[in-house]
Amino acid sequence: MTDTDIGTIGKYELLREIGSGSMGRVYLARDPISDSEVAIKIAETVHNDTERGARRRSKLFFNEVKASGMLRHPNIIATRDAGVDGGRRFLVMEYVPGARTLDDFCHKPDLLGLGEAVSLIQHCAVAFDYAHSKGIVHRDIKPKNIMLSDKGEVKIGDFGVALIDRSDIEQTQVVGRLGSPRYMSPEQLIGENVTNQSDIFSLGVVLYELLTGVSPFASHSVADIARRILKDPHTPVQELTPEVPERLAAIVDRCLIKHPAGRYHTAMEMAGELSLVCDDLDVTGSKRMGQDVIRLLESIPGFYGFAPDELDELLSVADWDEVTAGERILSEGTGDGNAVVIIKGLAAVHCAGKRISRLAPGSSGGDFSLVEFGAPGADIVAMEDCSVLRISASQAERLSVECRQRLYRILAGNFAGRLQQLQRRINRRAENKPQN
Repeated sequence: MTDTDIGTIGKYELLREIGSGSMGRVYLARDPISDSEVAIKIAETVHNDTERGARRRSKLFFNEVKASGMLRHPNIIATRDAGVDGGRRFLVMEYVPGARTLDDFCHKPDLLGLGEAVSLIQHCAVAFDYAHSKGIVHRDIKPKNIMLSDKGEVKIGDFGVALIDRSDIEQTQVVGRLGSPRYMSPEQLIGENVTNQSDIFSLGVVLYELLTGVSPFASHSVADIARRILKDPHTPVQELTPEVPERLAAIVDRCLIKHPAGRYHTAMEMAGELSLVCDDLDVTGSKRMGQDVIRLLESIPGFYGFAPDELDELLSVADWDEVTAGERILSEGTGDGNAVVIIKGLAAVHCAGKRISRLAPGSSGGDFSLVEFGAPGADIVAMEDCSVLRISASQAERLSVECRQRLYRILAGNFAGRLQQLQRRINRRAENKPQN
């Protein structure tokens, strides 16, 4: 298939090729029903492939479909659809415009600033903790599988070799040494069972490269890379990048411990340590927004009960986002464990194509994983340019008990208010309905 003869697959119009890999090619496409752009991965067809090879490729494709379909997280590329057309297997995903992979930032002189690198890996750790909570181990974490959108958002993809801990999908699992050699954990290399701590090792390798511009286990042969991962200590980060603070160097060292028992027990534990480094580095933007933002929150009724240090604590774990008018802020009922609070601007709640309510500053939306995936939900859309605070259930768990309870009261109060508003509308319609 060439760019001059791309055609269609399923209901989708293929526009141009935007990427390729060992599993197939990725195209920018148009969904004719929603008139929106999507990314479509078409599994590669290998001529004269052996029966075993074809079966393996089929397993890898359907494994990615199942794994990515189980995950709904803002930092994981969303799956929209999948199917087979004329023998061609395809996976439809959200399109991330202007995206670059972290591989673009793992080499000198293109390294990111320390604060940005730490913040990105913190977002990755939170996303992987979410995947692990669903019983999914990625097994192929590397810079090329982590994208950075033109808005600076982390988007993780390529779950083709993921290990899924569910008995009903064993037929899609591919066994053996899977992944990219430079990023494999020691237990992956020797064929032992892998856990979430294997992903933590691989993410530690990515962090090392973002900080130093070199691989901790680089060599000219796969055999020597494997030997170094299994036996050799890595060069300390501070020898290559002296400005790396001691606390951050210690995080890298713990991730790269040879035996999984010595690493972080969970990716969220790693994210918590990285958050402390963000505090030390005074990271601005999505993490540390400063006194101006605290004063803004203090002026919003829903935050009246928060003490200044509690607002500072909330801002240290939440994400700040600027959303343009007409853009979707959040979809409720997806079970992705996220909530938003409108800080500036107005937003509307749309359900079944109709606007059912309006959200002013201090209003919130989201489900914090309290709604089962697949339940009908609503879309929160910006009516004008908005500033919003995003926080996931896993991020909220890192708050102190008092701060977390205050946050929950805001979310519960807003949700109850929206239900009351909807009930009043239903009652008015019932009162105005003509009697037979």
